[in-house]
Amino acid sequence: MEKSNQAESFEEFIKSFFYGRRCDLSFKFLSDLEPDKASIFIQDLFKDIVDSIDDKDLGQVKLRLLQGQMDGYREQKNFDYDSGPFFPLKKPLSSMILSLLTSSGHFLKTDDPKPLGVENMTQQEAENRVFDFLKEEPFLSEIPFEANPGELMVRHGGYDTRAALKDPNVSFPYKRMIQLNTKGVFKELTAKAYSFVGACSQIRLLKKTLPGWVDKFRNLGVDAVVLVPV
Repeated sequence: MEKSNQAESFEEFIKSFFYGRRCDLSFKFLSDLEPDKASIFIQDLFKDIVDSIDDKDLGQVKLRLLQGQMDGYREQKNFDYDSGPFFPLKKPLSSMILSLLTSSGHFLKTDDPKPLGVENMTQQEAENRVFDFLKEEPFLSEIPFEANPGELMVRHGGYDTRAALKDPNVSFPYKRMIQLNTKGVFKELTAKAYSFVGACSQIRLLKKTLPGWVDKFRNLGVDAVVLVPV
């Protein structure tokens, strides 16, 4: 008998959402919850869904999902670091040149990074091979701020990209940066924004890759980079 036809414990059930056979990346936080907390979350979510049908208001469902994610990721210790990346600005924001860097996995349709040497990799394959991504050095995609949303693609094995496919600014807020620049919040934008797949070798990213990226931004005359982690 195959595993999928066998009875499973509730703990096995919630763990199966983390890159498992029930993979739905919007609910992978369930695997970080204790079984009793996960049970309460699911029961409360069902109640909220029923109430939302009666009230014609999905607000409470959204809040429940947000709280579940917060509870699940609160105990996540895989990427704890001794010091933070915060650094005080040396001059007013209004006089600064900024750029954008996200770990959302966006790229131009005409400039596919071909991860793991695979051409036209699908989102599903990226999810299936996420542990291969975690061993690789990330590739930095360059995206002109003037690019239209229809020119962009997103591929990432670590999060649900459906919303980002509908609107890149969900996880790659490059149009929001243009709006802030137009309002004079800061002096200037670089010609391009940058993105990479955050599911990658973290040690290699910190020790090998990032120093080169920092040099790149410095050579562009960038004063600060807006970081958007996904």
